[in-house]
Amino acid sequence: MAEYKLLLPSMGEGVMEATIISWLFSEGDMVKEDDSVVEIATDKVDSDVPTPVSGKIIKILKQKDEVAKIGEAIAVLEVSGAGEPVAEQTQQPKSHADVQTEIPQLSADEVKELEQPLAKSAGQNFSGDIYLSPLVKNIAQQENISETELQSVKGSGLEGRITKEDILAYVADRANKPAQTAAVAAPTQTPTQTPVSAPAPVAVPVKVGEGDEVIQMDRVRKIIADAMVNSKRISPHVTSFIETDVTNVVKWRTKHKDLFEKREGEKLTYMPIFVKAIVKAIQDFPLINVSVDGDKIIKKKNINIGMATALPDGNLIVPVIKNADQLSLSGLAKAINDLAYRARNKKLRPEDTQGATYTISNVGGFGNLMGTPIIPQPQVAILAVGAIVKKPAVLETKDGDVIAIRNLMFMSHSYDHRVVDGSLGGMFLKHVHDYLQNWDLDTEI
Repeated sequence: MAEYKLLLPSMGEGVMEATIISWLFSEGDMVKEDDSVVEIATDKVDSDVPTPVSGKIIKILKQKDEVAKIGEAIAVLEVSGAGEPVAEQTQQPKSHADVQTEIPQLSADEVKELEQPLAKSAGQNFSGDIYLSPLVKNIAQQENISETELQSVKGSGLEGRITKEDILAYVADRANKPAQTAAVAAPTQTPTQTPVSAPAPVAVPVKVGEGDEVIQMDRVRKIIADAMVNSKRISPHVTSFIETDVTNVVKWRTKHKDLFEKREGEKLTYMPIFVKAIVKAIQDFPLINVSVDGDKIIKKKNINIGMATALPDGNLIVPVIKNADQLSLSGLAKAINDLAYRARNKKLRPEDTQGATYTISNVGGFGNLMGTPIIPQPQVAILAVGAIVKKPAVLETKDGDVIAIRNLMFMSHSYDHRVVDGSLGGMFLKHVHDYLQNWDLDTEI
C-alpha cells in the first residue's frame, strides 16, 4: 500500500486559492477514480474536485471553511500498488467544474473588489487593494478589524497575502493591546484636515413584519449583489435606445432553422445573429472593446462576447464566447448552444466565464421589450435585446410610404461615460441596428 496526496487543481487563470465548502466523504471512506470528493468555492465558480485514483481517505488536511492554495495538498489517500511517497507525489486531480454561480466574467481587478466582505453592523468596507480569502475576510468582519488595521498585518501567504493564521495572531495580539489598537483603528484627525470622500451610505433598516419571510442570500447572490453595486459605483452609466426592424432576420432564421438542426443537430436561435452584428460593430468601433485601468484605456485585441444566462436557481452567470470574430454563424450557433447548455446543467469550467470584453443580455427571452442592464466590470458597455414583436410600421417605397406588418425589436446600449461618450455609444448601437435591419437573406449558414 502507498499514500497518495490529493492536490487542489488549477481552477483557471487568476484563481490562486479556494475555500473548502464541504467534504463529500469522510476519513476512512473508500473512493473510486473520478469520484467527486470535496466541494470548493472561488470568486468565479463553485466546483467539485474529483480524485484521479481509487483508495481510502486516511486524512483530510483542509477542513470546511479553510482555504487551500492551488497545488496544495487537501487530503491523503491510501492506494494500492507501490505508488510514490506522499512527499514526492505531485500528480494533480483532474479539474471538473460543477458550476453553481456567475458572475459576470472577472478580471484581476474585479476579483479584488468582489473579495470585500459585505458591510454588516460594524460598517466595514475594505478596498480592492487588500486581497482577502473568504475565511480571512469573515474573521476580519466578525472582529471589526478596519482596513487601516489590515494594512498593518504582515501576510505570510503567497505574494504576502494574509492567511488565517496571520489574522488570528493579529486578533490575539490586539486583544492584549486595546489602547494601541484603538489608536490604529481610529487615527486622530486634526481640525485642518479636509475629508477626501463622502461617508459611506448607510442602509436603511428594514422592519420585518408578522408573516414576512426572511430569505438569507446564498453566496452566489451576495457576489452578484456586490458586483452590481460595485459597477454602479465605478461606472457612470448612460443608456441609448433604438428600435430595429428585424423582419429580414426573422425570415432568414425561419428559412434555415429546420435545415440547420437536421444538418448539425443544433438549434438555430437569434443569438448568433445578434452576436455577429455586435462583432461587426466592434470592428467598426474598437474603442467599445476596452477596459479602464486608472487613467489608462486598455484596448483589447480579442473580441470575447459574454452572454448573460439565467440559471434554474434564479441566479445569473455569463459564459464567454472566445474570439467570436473568428467564428462563422454556424460556429457561433454551436458555441452559444454549448455554453448555454453547460451553464444550465452546471458543467461550465472556470475559464468559460473569464475574459469577456463585451456582453449581451437577452431580456426579450422573458417577454420584456427593453431593459437597462448593468455593465460587467471591467468592460465598458453591454447591449440588451428585447422581445421581437409584430407591429404596423411605415415603410418608404419608390411608390411612397406604406404601412406594413413588421417584426420590430428594441435594443438598449448601456455604456461607461468615463470613456464612452454619447456619440460613440450611439453610433455603435446604430451600426448594430443597421447590420440587423439590413440582414442579407442570402447569408450562408
